[in-house]
Order: sequence, then structure tokens, then C-alpha cells
Amino acid sequence: MATERTYTVSGMTCGGCANKVTDHVEQIDGVSDVSVDIPSGRLTVHSTSTVTDEAVHAAIEQAGYTIAASA
Repeated sequence: MATERTYTVSGMTCGGCANKVTDHVEQIDGVSDVSVDIPSGRLTVHSTSTVTDEAVHAAIEQAGYTIAASA
């Protein structure tokens, strides 16, 4: 069951930021793809199995950023 969730990340302002967040989120089991829109701060997570919001939030925080809001 493929799913897609979108989050808004605070402080992600450049390609380096986006790469750091992407690298952390891609390490979550079940994540198949991550896409980032830097101007809006939107992070879209595609998964092939259940990925919890808590796991995504934790990965974003480990990368040094915070969730602004769920989109």
C-alpha cells in the first residue's frame, strides 16, 4: 500500500538544508521517495509501508529542523 504525506519544515532554506532533511527521512524503513520544495518548505514523503508521523518528525528533528505544520 503506497502512501504520500506532506509536511512543512521550518528553516529549510537551501539545497544543503533539503539534502540533509532528505538524507535523514530516507533512512526510515518503508520510505520509497522524498521530494522537497524549498521555497514553500514542503517535504513530501512517499512510502511503500506504514510510516508514522512521529518517525518523520524525529528524522526531521535529527537533521536539525522542525515541523511548521502538517500540510
